[in-house]
Amino acid sequence: MRLFSPSSLLAAALILPALASAQEHPPTPEKITTQDETAPAPAPAGGSAFEGTGGTTKFNGIDVPPMKDINGEKVDEEIKDGYWFVKHFSPYCHHCKAIAPAWQTLYEYYYTTQPVPSSSQSSDHQTSLNSFQKYYNFHFGRLDCITYGDACDKHDIRLFPTFSLYKDGKFVKDYTGPKTMEGLSAFIEETLESTKPGSRPKEGVKLPAVGASSVDVVGKPQNPASKHKDPKAGAAAGEEHNEKVAQPAPQSITSSASAVETAEPAKIQRPVQASRPSVTPNELGHSVPLTAEAFQNLVTTTQDPWFIKFYAPWCHHCQAMAANWVELGREMQGRLNIGEVNCDAETRLCKDVRLKGYPTILFFKGGERIEYDGLRGLGDFVNFASKAIDMGDGVRYVDAAGFKDMEEKEEVIFVYFYDHATTSEDFAAIERVQLSLIGHAKLVKTDSAILADRFKISTWPRLLVSRDGRPSYYTALAPKDMRDYRKVLNWMKSVWLPIVPELTASNSREIMDGKYVALGILSRERTDDFLSARREIKNAALEWMDKQTQAFQHERQELRDAKQLRIEEAEDRGDQRALRAAKSIKVKMDEFDRTEVGFAWVDGVFWERWIKTTYGIDVKDGERVIINDENNRRFWDTTASGGFIVPSRTSILETLPKVVKSPPELKAKSSTSSLETVYYEVRSASNSHPYISIGCLVGMLVGLAIWGRGRIRRGKNSPGGPIINGSSGSGGGGGFFRLDGKEGLLGGGGQNGKVD
Repeated sequence: MRLFSPSSLLAAALILPALASAQEHPPTPEKITTQDETAPAPAPAGGSAFEGTGGTTKFNGIDVPPMKDINGEKVDEEIKDGYWFVKHFSPYCHHCKAIAPAWQTLYEYYYTTQPVPSSSQSSDHQTSLNSFQKYYNFHFGRLDCITYGDACDKHDIRLFPTFSLYKDGKFVKDYTGPKTMEGLSAFIEETLESTKPGSRPKEGVKLPAVGASSVDVVGKPQNPASKHKDPKAGAAAGEEHNEKVAQPAPQSITSSASAVETAEPAKIQRPVQASRPSVTPNELGHSVPLTAEAFQNLVTTTQDPWFIKFYAPWCHHCQAMAANWVELGREMQGRLNIGEVNCDAETRLCKDVRLKGYPTILFFKGGERIEYDGLRGLGDFVNFASKAIDMGDGVRYVDAAGFKDMEEKEEVIFVYFYDHATTSEDFAAIERVQLSLIGHAKLVKTDSAILADRFKISTWPRLLVSRDGRPSYYTALAPKDMRDYRKVLNWMKSVWLPIVPELTASNSREIMDGKYVALGILSRERTDDFLSARREIKNAALEWMDKQTQAFQHERQELRDAKQLRIEEAEDRGDQRALRAAKSIKVKMDEFDRTEVGFAWVDGVFWERWIKTTYGIDVKDGERVIINDENNRRFWDTTASGGFIVPSRTSILETLPKVVKSPPELKAKSSTSSLETVYYEVRSASNSHPYISIGCLVGMLVGLAIWGRGRIRRGKNSPGGPIINGSSGSGGGGGFFRLDGKEGLLGGGGQNGKVD
């Protein structure tokens, strides 16, 4: 029998527990991040291109400390001083791994640069006043969103990687350009130039190669500077973008047989969408079961669009829609990839996706995703998928004739105007928002001079929405506002509904909540009546909008006239103090409490049961209109003369002003039960008269307090305790008390006694 030496036993005692611990406790996300993010590229000699090397590296002969790994539990504390450019990432994200070497090299390059050119390097770069961090107070960091998911949720991180700029702990903006070293550097240079104007080279900086350990700091950049420093560079960037996306046979939306097109001057090579990938999607025509590995390889690391269902086998709603999902796979054969993920088997994947319930249906493309929140019928799925396919080729180009054709088919169109100086960053920002518009509106781009003249466009790039030919403009005070993805998308959400939208399950809250809505209850079965009713409701909506605009302008003019009157009065009196006070008055239109009114229509046949139970209306009796106040669960369906409101401009516009007044001139009906009606009426009265309501509430509380004290006092004064039914103590069933010298009997059958 072989004996082990004491030293080998000691080694085994140390190693075995460590191995067991490693099996019981898998590596932490921080460890996974270090390995995964360095996986894509081979290690260069200096090792500087990697995130998470854990030690000090060298760049241009200067020691560079590891990049700051931000503690998500103390993120506000750690980034509270100066500028922080933070990469939010997931260790499982392919895009995060791909950008990691460039991100590390960029950090090392900027850390070692000297803002003020010098012939010698400081002996202590970290404490030198001429160091990058000391001069600009600009720092780099990274935050693992798998380890610190709550911190990333707090900062509204939805995509990986997301590069965010913070100043003194407060969010400034996200970087939305291409995920390249050049794009990130241009973003940094813009920030540094705004911090210390004139401190950055006019021609730009020369960047190192990815993974390099040195660069010629006095060298000239290969590409020209951004357009705000070099006017020719903007045009070059726009032409470069056009060349990248151009193809021999443009697929723009045009009308060949149109006189308008022939009048269009040809001056710019127009960007058109790239051709589709050669691989045919969903060749077999079925829903693909996806594991975590398959999801990574097929969805997150490709540009292919996927429509995916996340479900649990025990979920009844998932079981109910299973047949429709299988049929959807057949319908989308050769057109769109359909997939499904079993969250009981792939718990980690579903946790990373951050599901809130089952089933959750998501559309993915190129690292972006949106959630499908419509009905779960086969027709609804196919309709959404078809619109997603249409938007899959990027933002389409239209000319004046093509736009005219679109207006006949689409109610809401977002139009992005660009010119020769529009940069690739601008195009990338507008491409990013397109996915969120699926099922809501169309987004197109144009450089048409005819359209620019029609919509009075004088600055580029410019974004507007056309709803039934009425334009509304996105207000961008600076070029960065056009590249702010969240800001642009929030504006789009506020205007992407048509002037008179159809009420559906997915948009009902968006349409009905917070305002009065003139709701037309129509039937598609009577085609002529249906079209006529929709036209009348739309005309009423447009006329109401015109009146509201005129009222707004009138009120604003009245405020301006009042201000001017105060100024003239002060000048006549020679009162300088009053004059300064009058000039300082700001005309604020938000002080006026305007009642918001919307217009919509609903299919009275499809939603027949809901309409009957809620409003007591049967569409078989004819088209009707109600004015609904969802906040107070009430509605009006009759005019001042007592007749029903019908889809007529006159009927609607005569009734609306009487309804929106406070209090309404017409009596409302309730869309809820009697008990709920009392609650909503009390709430409505409280909102309309808050001070009176507070006074009534205080009076009731005081009255209850006085009544309660009296009851307690009488109970204490009674020899046998509190008086109940006229009896005190342990006496019989009848009790006597004295009132103004008269005696009476309480309890029993006394009819004239008074019970307390």
